[in-house]
Amino acid sequence: MAYTVITGASSGIGYEAAIAFAERGKDLILVARREEKLEELKSEIQQQHNVDVVIKPADLAEPENVHAFYEDLKTYTLETFVNNAGFGNFDPVAEQDLGKIQKMLRLNVEALTVLSTLFVRDYENQEGTQLLNISSAGGYNIVGGAVTYCSTKFYVSAFTEGLAQELQGKGAKMRAKVLAPAATETEFMKRSFDVEDISYEGNVPQYHTAKEMAHFLLDLYDSNKVVGIVDGETYEFHLKDPIYPYVERSTK
Repeated sequence: MAYTVITGASSGIGYEAAIAFAERGKDLILVARREEKLEELKSEIQQQHNVDVVIKPADLAEPENVHAFYEDLKTYTLETFVNNAGFGNFDPVAEQDLGKIQKMLRLNVEALTVLSTLFVRDYENQEGTQLLNISSAGGYNIVGGAVTYCSTKFYVSAFTEGLAQELQGKGAKMRAKVLAPAATETEFMKRSFDVEDISYEGNVPQYHTAKEMAHFLLDLYDSNKVVGIVDGETYEFHLKDPIYPYVERSTK
């Protein structure tokens, strides 16, 4: 059995992605902070699909948990790794809560980089393997009031696009791809604004559901493109070649 790993699987895109991959018959390893939500998801999936579902409760914003989590994966054969865990923040830079920002940097940037690196190190020459990192339309356009959050997603986009070209350049069998959603109906707004609840209906002019975005992720998975991005104006989904310029370093 070869497993699909999904981080941040307790809600939103990660939750729906787990269901979408289960519909493909993929065995799953799911990680998130909230064990009870993972248990609910596992039960929902196994009532409908004959797949194995392994849950791994962990807070990946804590660096020691990232390495421990990956070490736990060594007993499984992996096929796909979806780095979905992350959160946002909407504050002017001078007013942002640095405790929250440091945690966001550890999760959005550090954990994703460590897990991507370890997965590539172990599986880059395994046929059919894919690394799918979740960025944002804010990883290609800076949104006012969310400068630091967008900067983390610019990193995710540039890192993943660059890795995709690096893998291709050395003939590796793994493919690295980046999904860039625009506004999506998840817990993202609630955590970004630090509020108990917020409705997308009436507050956000255009958005996709998490289920729609999970199916866009599968479209990217099935494609030979590197970037799956939602147009911030039309909200149409496009599959593209790398967007950022990439220059081979001269060894002379």
